[in-house]
Amino acid sequence: MTVADEPIEGQILLLAAAKASVPPSRLPDLVERVQHYLAADLDRYRRSAECPYEDDDRIVLLFETGFWEQIGSTLALEEREWDAVSRAHAEQFRRIGRRRDREDEFETALEIREPVCIGRPAADERGMTG
Repeated sequence: MTVADEPIEGQILLLAAAKASVPPSRLPDLVERVQHYLAADLDRYRRSAECPYEDDDRIVLLFETGFWEQIGSTLALEEREWDAVSRAHAEQFRRIGRRRDREDEFETALEIREPVCIGRPAADERGMTG
């Protein structure tokens, strides 16, 4: 996976790992594993969820509560592992909201939905030229 595929920024990974009691060295691997799983079925996820934000690097989808628990079960993750991944995605969503001056809107969404940030392949991997 190239850097452009990474849906979560490094600083956010450290914060989420600390909050979820997962070793900081473990969370990037968990996020990458989940990224591969989600990206493989991106079209289906796009059809079944609201998309409040997307750019060249990532797409953010909002799912009903319980999505991360279901993904954790599907990928045989321990509760603290899928919780850490979930926290990382929520923190990335918050950061995007702050950067785009949509913080209130995104915080409201977090009250009833679970955000999922899916990294996009680099332009050259999508068959585009720079």
